[in-house]
Amino acid sequence: MTPHSDPTVQPVPTSVVEQVDAADTTLSNPQRAVISLGSNLGNRLETLQGAIDALEDTPGLRVKAVSPVYETEPWGVEPGSQPSYFNAVVVVKTTLPPSSLLERAHAVEEAFDRVRDERWGPRTIDVDIVAYADVVSDDPVLTLPHPRAHERAFVLAPWHDVDPEAQLAGRGPVADLLADVGRDGVAPRADLELRLPE
Repeated sequence: MTPHSDPTVQPVPTSVVEQVDAADTTLSNPQRAVISLGSNLGNRLETLQGAIDALEDTPGLRVKAVSPVYETEPWGVEPGSQPSYFNAVVVVKTTLPPSSLLERAHAVEEAFDRVRDERWGPRTIDVDIVAYADVVSDDPVLTLPHPRAHERAFVLAPWHDVDPEAQLAGRGPVADLLADVGRDGVAPRADLELRLPE
């Protein structure tokens, strides 16, 4: 029986072929992405390191740079009502498309029992995609770059440390954005260090 006469063989839709072709080209062409990490429950440093290691264990992703750790007051809540955050930024090279990177970020959060029941609530770990190459997208599932990155010192300060020349697509140099928002409430913790995975 030739494949053509087999009724179970369906022609492959063109869109799928195009996606496969696109995936092939991205494999040889990794994209740079910036991911912000934050934790304010449990052993915060250990959790951040665990998230970095979990990202490194992702097929098609390599962690290229890890920022210093910053300690930050929680956003949008009564001072003193929650523990402070430890924040960091990692720069990765990845062949994953943004949607798959987002799925992986959520999987890492879930692995640390992240609970999303309160908008500004405390959380074991936050894994946010800040930027992906120079992609600008207003997709509500994954807006790129992150819609509030330009006003968050806890993202801009560590990102600037790890890449002083960085640009936030559509917003300009990270150095300028950081100068605009200032570093109030964002303290570098020189006594703490996150490792680049081996």
